[in-house]
Amino acid sequence: MRENLHPEYKKTTVTCACGNEIETASTKDNLKVDICSKCHPFFTGKQKLVDTGGRVDRFNKRYKKENA
Repeated sequence: MRENLHPEYKKTTVTCACGNEIETASTKDNLKVDICSKCHPFFTGKQKLVDTGGRVDRFNKRYKKENA
């Protein structure tokens, strides 16, 4: 086998935009991410419907049942 072929695998810190820090191992020194499991809507359960330009209201008006 060749020597010095693989990069060095070391401890690193992943920092989220929300301030959460996660200790892990990687070939990179420090990683910065925009979203993590502490602030992602799927994991927090705080999903909200983004209505741009009244699209949801327009959809509901167009396709609502007449005999409801």
